[in-house]
Amino acid sequence: MKLQNLLMPQAGLCMQQDMYFRLNKKVHVSDCQQSLTFRKHGVAWFDTYFNGFSIEKWKKYTVVREVAVTLLLKGRFEIQLCSKEKIHQTISERQLSVTAFDSEEITAVTLPFRSYEEKGMYFIRLEALEDGAQYWGGYYEADIPEEALWPVDIAVNICTFRREPFVKRNLELLRKYILQNPDHEMCGHLQVFISDNGKTLDIPALADKQVHIVPNKNVGGAGGFTRGLIEIMHCLDYRATHVLFMDDDILIEPEALYRTYTILRCRKKEYEDLFVGGAMLRLDQQNIQVEAGAAWYAGNLQSRKSGVDLNTVDGCLYNEIEEYVEYNAWWYCCTPMSVVREDNLPLPIFIRGDDLEYGLRNMKHLLLMNGICVWHEPFENKYSSFLEYYILRNLLYDDALHCPQYSKWQFLRRLYGNVIRQLFYYRYQNVELIFRGVNDFFKGADFLRETDGEKLHQEIMAAGYKARPVEELEMPFEYPAYERSFGENDGRLHAVFRLLTFNGLLLPAKRNNTVSMAQCRPVNFYRAKQVIQYDVISKKAFITEKRIGKSLGYLFRLIPMTGKILSQFERTKENFRRDAKLLTTESCWREYLQIVLQEEVYV
Repeated sequence: MKLQNLLMPQAGLCMQQDMYFRLNKKVHVSDCQQSLTFRKHGVAWFDTYFNGFSIEKWKKYTVVREVAVTLLLKGRFEIQLCSKEKIHQTISERQLSVTAFDSEEITAVTLPFRSYEEKGMYFIRLEALEDGAQYWGGYYEADIPEEALWPVDIAVNICTFRREPFVKRNLELLRKYILQNPDHEMCGHLQVFISDNGKTLDIPALADKQVHIVPNKNVGGAGGFTRGLIEIMHCLDYRATHVLFMDDDILIEPEALYRTYTILRCRKKEYEDLFVGGAMLRLDQQNIQVEAGAAWYAGNLQSRKSGVDLNTVDGCLYNEIEEYVEYNAWWYCCTPMSVVREDNLPLPIFIRGDDLEYGLRNMKHLLLMNGICVWHEPFENKYSSFLEYYILRNLLYDDALHCPQYSKWQFLRRLYGNVIRQLFYYRYQNVELIFRGVNDFFKGADFLRETDGEKLHQEIMAAGYKARPVEELEMPFEYPAYERSFGENDGRLHAVFRLLTFNGLLLPAKRNNTVSMAQCRPVNFYRAKQVIQYDVISKKAFITEKRIGKSLGYLFRLIPMTGKILSQFERTKENFRRDAKLLTTESCWREYLQIVLQEEVYV
């Protein structure tokens, strides 16, 4: 059975060569990115993110035993099969076998990996023994009895809102490589279900027997993904064994789907309920990893392996080390349908924390593996004012269900910290959003069940800051000032003085400033009167202005809210834990989404 393919860089997908192979100066990549041509003593190493083989994880989670590699070669080569493992700050390498190869035609050669210690990563090293030798691809494989394989049929679950170009691009990729490719092993074992929250997709043009699209209310990711789950559960023509939650605005390597498929087919019985997660890599720096699984820690979110450079062997081997994780975000998370039941659907919390809560509730085993990933726009370049409403409110929901030990004192520290930071930034509308979110939590589960999520979101959007084109601002925008803001810092003593003066709020203002909307810091606002807060992606901005009276007013408003938290926090949490099960039922979701069984149409 073919386990994973050896990949080449692809234009329009990823051209980070070191994520696929490392070459010395005597190896040339063909113009069509289909082959490598060697001069004598040219060397290619495949100890990389996409082409190494995570033997330790394959052994742990699957029934794979003896692994071999098949290579398509022409000419004379020395083929070395090797393994690497990260131990402390060093990399341990073992040479497992050396084989001489010679053929005047492109020939497939299959070689077994034989190792007494199956740790870290397997990989191939090729050295040409003559000019003109060529490499044309290959794959890792294993002999697995058919009776040991699980049937696997994956339903890709996408929620989208007015992102037609992303949806079209990913559908084109999936159709080209899998859905309409009868030679692909996954053909017939993958279908796509799209919830169109914006109701803007051209369904007749995009849908077919393998791509199902339904218009849906604009009820956020939680509502869109849950609508997809309901469609998948009731689709009679395709009985999925797994659902793959996948964002609409990502770029995906189709091989990630295939590796997910083969892992699930080979999984051990004790990992019958295995989740397979995909790492998020940066779209602007495709070799940089943003997150590979995460731990919640009652709201102190920790992204695992953030910032790892996947062009390096050390980074790839660090990925082989498993750490404590509690969930994987829904940019790519393959979930067994055994947990998707009529009484076990996500919470209707619109956005921020729906994937987290569902993972905390259901995930026991999560596998993350090199080569299973998506590329996504980095979050530090994104900012939305309205999210302040959802962040704290949904944290309270998630902790009420999964961290009952989370205390009112812990929450008060977080609340005060969030409010003061927003006051430092003169974002008074955000403070209103925070207060509203906290007050809505105290309304209990009935609030989520009875509130029209779409209408509420429109109100929340209207209550936040609206970015405008910079030419429409009342202040002149200067890009160099924006860039200088990243270098603004102060010493320890001045930082203490700055905080004692409430970030300069108690001192006269003496300047204006221009800062990053998403990456600004309190020092950027010190003794500033007006501040342009600029979004480098949209090229838009909004202005906030220092107002001492407003700042003091919001601090005074914390007093009655503190009393409410001290007196009602524990009781509200207990009531929510008791009532939340009613929110995750299909009947509740059908009412929330305003759908009935007779209205369902499967394209």
